[in-house]
Amino acid sequence: MNHGFGSESPRAHTQTSHRPPARYLVVIDSGGIAVARLFLETREEVAEFDAGTEEAAQMTAGLVPVKGADAPEWDRALEGHSAAERRDADIYTLEV
Repeated sequence: MNHGFGSESPRAHTQTSHRPPARYLVVIDSGGIAVARLFLETREEVAEFDAGTEEAAQMTAGLVPVKGADAPEWDRALEGHSAAERRDADIYTLEV
């Protein structure tokens, strides 16, 4: 007799493809606030967060950034930022 008490058994795990890892972390000024934006190899954004967080510091530890995100490959990904913000941005290539 089942009255719906207890915990449900876990469902079988389904194999799905995982999202590719983030390849770039761009630290860019956005209206006076530094934000960190994570991008895939294709320059598709997957996350945005405050650049002052501990996670941002951990991801960039030991990495040397490239200055400026004003190259054509960043046009679409960073179209909401001014030319000055893009010039001053730091681009970190993350280890995969």
